Amino acid sequence: MRDTAENILSRLAGGLIVSCQAYPGEPMRDPRTMVQIAHAAVAGGAAGIRLQGLDDIRAAADLEVPIVGLWKDGDADVFITPTLAHALAVAEAGADIVALDGTRRPRPDGRTLAETIAGLRERHDVLVMADCGSLDDAIAAEGAGADILGTTLSGYSGERLRTPGPDLELIAQIAARCARPICAEGRIHSPTDAAAARSAGAFTVCVGTAITHPTTITSWFVRALEGPSVP
Repeated sequence: MRDTAENILSRLAGGLIVSCQAYPGEPMRDPRTMVQIAHAAVAGGAAGIRLQGLDDIRAAADLEVPIVGLWKDGDADVFITPTLAHALAVAEAGADIVALDGTRRPRPDGRTLAETIAGLRERHDVLVMADCGSLDDAIAAEGAGADILGTTLSGYSGERLRTPGPDLELIAQIAARCARPICAEGRIHSPTDAAAARSAGAFTVCVGTAITHPTTITSWFVRALEGPSVP
């Protein structure tokens, strides 16, 4: 039985969500690997886990923290849980929170975000996280019924420049205009970044690459060593 929405939000308040994802074709692109990483993150204190793909979500049924589930599909602009059918499948796989594209861009099935959320809630008692790219997205997503407003798509939807770190300005803007809790996500590369996002108004902070993507982390160190040598 799923936890109540109130309890889920209470467990995430002020905490860290760790995104455990690997890209297609990568050595770690296996549900068993992703769930092992998720368990390691929980052992380190993660308050929640974000997983991509139905198999990964199903394999994480024994995790004792809330699961934010999504399904990346298609090559259109909207590909994060892009349709109602995708959202229903993510909920049925066991996600406590269904993350979906929260921008104002057209969705592949022609439904609005509000229609998608309403259709999902007709079948499942789950929370919805809207992955937004701008303040206007967040305002619209709140009006559509989203429970959590994410900054996941800041710098990727064409409305805001891509900041080198977390989009602290956007977090502050949403906090000033919206009542729903904010999940800061995107380019949070250090504990300092995470703390800054929280200070800017985030209810919870989601970190992926800097914790769970060794290919990228390794490349950071490699590039650093390719610079001028130190005497």
